[in-house]
Amino acid sequence: MPILVLAEHDNARLKPATLNAVAAACLLGSDVHVLVAGQGARAVADAASKIAGVAKVLLADAAALEHQLPETLAPLVADTAKGGYSHVVAPATSAGKNLLPRVAALLDVAQISDILSVESADTFTRPIYAGNVIATVQSADPIKVVTVRTTAFEAAPAEGGSAPLETLAASASNGKSTFISQELTKSERPELTQAKIVVSGGRGMQSGENFKLLEALADTLGAAVGASRAAVDAGFVPNDYQVGQTGKIVAPELYIAVGISGAIQHLAGMKDSKVIVAINKDEEAPIFQVADYGLVADLFKAVPELTGQL
Repeated sequence: MPILVLAEHDNARLKPATLNAVAAACLLGSDVHVLVAGQGARAVADAASKIAGVAKVLLADAAALEHQLPETLAPLVADTAKGGYSHVVAPATSAGKNLLPRVAALLDVAQISDILSVESADTFTRPIYAGNVIATVQSADPIKVVTVRTTAFEAAPAEGGSAPLETLAASASNGKSTFISQELTKSERPELTQAKIVVSGGRGMQSGENFKLLEALADTLGAAVGASRAAVDAGFVPNDYQVGQTGKIVAPELYIAVGISGAIQHLAGMKDSKVIVAINKDEEAPIFQVADYGLVADLFKAVPELTGQL
């Protein structure tokens, strides 16, 4: 039976997280279909058809799907899944976490969240207890609804495929929700979950004004800026900076943690980074237990010096 992957996009471009979800789906079977739902999203469907490993692209194009509201999109996904699919797969992003529980409820199955690996078609591993334990989960449901931790799977090649395109009829809005507006953070820096280098600050930064030190370092490195929950809760930076169990999961080539003690919730969101550098004046800080390189120093002196050297 084929596997249905939900494409994440903005009606113009396919988001990179979709490539990781396709890679996970390919481990489940060779017949991978990608559903692109939106308005004026033909360019997205064309991009999806070129992904290596994709056998078919389904395009649902309608005005009601322009903003991909989960209340409108979930019935479409569930009805499509009932047409002979064994799995429904999506990235474990904010969009995926918002949509797939609704799909699972409509299908009357249990969702399997945030998988780290595919052991077989019905068995997966996923983190529990803030990543301190990896659980092996087996599902007997007729349709498996799965979200994928994107950092755990290498992205499928964006080129190399030539999947045919099929059009789906899209239903009208159910009237349960209406799009009003959105406020998006605009930045010339890389998107946090996709950046190869991330510079994060914690409570030790003492104020939002002091994050300018990290921004200067990040701009020098071409990095994204993140933060611990403590820094976000203190109002130093916006919520979309948060890295951790209840924030964004990142696994860059280089993660620089500045003034972050290393609470277990934060470590759950970044401990898979390839190289971890920690700067903290407290030599007993837990962050040093996972760091590849640690500098015990006053960050207000060390960070400007580091930026200057770079």
